[in-house]
Amino acid sequence: MTQVFFYHGASDKVAAACALLSGAYAKKKPVLVYATDDSVASNIDRSLWTHAALSFVPHCRAGSAIAAETPIVITGNLEAIPQDERLMNLSQEIPPGFSRFESLIEVVGQDEDDRLAARDRVKFYKDRGYEVRYFDLSDR
Repeated sequence: MTQVFFYHGASDKVAAACALLSGAYAKKKPVLVYATDDSVASNIDRSLWTHAALSFVPHCRAGSAIAAETPIVITGNLEAIPQDERLMNLSQEIPPGFSRFESLIEVVGQDEDDRLAARDRVKFYKDRGYEVRYFDLSDR
């Protein structure tokens, strides 16, 4: 069963996502980033280039010719995916087919709309028997 992790209370959702992605890359763990809003996808893409001055996090968009070889892939469509280990959800919806992933990482900011949508997703996952683990980012 998919493990569900909620990282909530992020003052900067994109920065929090980039920190998590950097950590995953350092541990050699591939992540598929689900961002249905193109501005969020572009912000993640741009921020991963500048996130840490002394490190590089290889990433690309799903349509890239090198997506199958890249550890961090950003997409708004989960139909043709390069891996099914880890999915990071940066949308406000339930990712379609999320259950085929070993783990689902939800990143939630402090914006009220983001928090309300996250509560709905938590309820959805719990109602279907998924254990949800929480990590508070509001103190960071």
